[in-house]
Amino acid sequence: MASVEKGRICVTGAGGFVASWVVNLLSKGYVVHGTVRQPQDDKYAHLRKLDKAPQNLKLFKADLLNYDSMLSAIEGCSGVFHVASPVPSTISSNPELEVLEPAVKGTLNVLKACLEAKVQRVVFVSSVAAVVMNPRWPKGQVMDETCWSDKEYCRTTKNWYCLSKTEAETEALEFGKKTGLDVVAVCPTFVFGPILQSSINASSLALIKLLKGGNESVENKLRMIVDVRDVAEALLLAYEKPEAEGRYICTAHAIKTRNLVDKLRSIYPHNNYPNNFVDVEEEVTLSSEKLLQRLGWRYRSLDETLIDSVKSYQDNGLLD
Repeated sequence: MASVEKGRICVTGAGGFVASWVVNLLSKGYVVHGTVRQPQDDKYAHLRKLDKAPQNLKLFKADLLNYDSMLSAIEGCSGVFHVASPVPSTISSNPELEVLEPAVKGTLNVLKACLEAKVQRVVFVSSVAAVVMNPRWPKGQVMDETCWSDKEYCRTTKNWYCLSKTEAETEALEFGKKTGLDVVAVCPTFVFGPILQSSINASSLALIKLLKGGNESVENKLRMIVDVRDVAEALLLAYEKPEAEGRYICTAHAIKTRNLVDKLRSIYPHNNYPNNFVDVEEEVTLSSEKLLQRLGWRYRSLDETLIDSVKSYQDNGLLD
């Protein structure tokens, strides 16, 4: 892609955890079209409080499954960050309808609208959920961008979120190849960091549960963590760097749950942490080498991420 001209960018699902930070970053240099369900809803008040929001943010009422609403938000934009994706908070009774269709059909609606609106580049926010569910990957080998989650394995194990992200990212990259639309995918791991939105997202809830864990047993699994602000920076690099292509794994720190709790306890000794850790079979490891070496991405220390996360939870009364 030729160097990107400054202009308008659409961010889908603008009110979410990652998307809010993307809007915050982009609005410093671009006019942002943010898609939300109901622009007047109080749950999006945090977006209007961002520094450059009065000048550079316009919220659009849009639904991923409504093509015309997506097109109206995307028209006039040189780039699109497709962040919106359903994350089931409970076990879904109808995963095809509740998880897979919005993820896949919604993504195709966005991409078709991008093609019609002559968008220069689409940055698709995928997940390592589209990378790690692969039982055939050689044991002990670090997973990189060539590794894909096995769709049938996801379906057999009822891992609907992993399946939805794998299906959607596959469709997005194939759509780009077929039509010539420039599509770049970024696959973050577990995202921590300060929250801008008023509601608790799934990954922040996982950290809050460790901070308030009490006597519950937790799995001592390897957690691959990245700061939400560093994810936003990675997405901006994927958009602005002409050489960006294909997919990029985005992760910063690998730490076992027990060690993570020890680290939290050393900073915040008075919390009620879990004391019982159940060891699990060693899991996969991932590499962000492509993002670091080819796009010049950098990331924060884990301590900074944890301290800023906890401060934001305290400020929002989430640890009371």
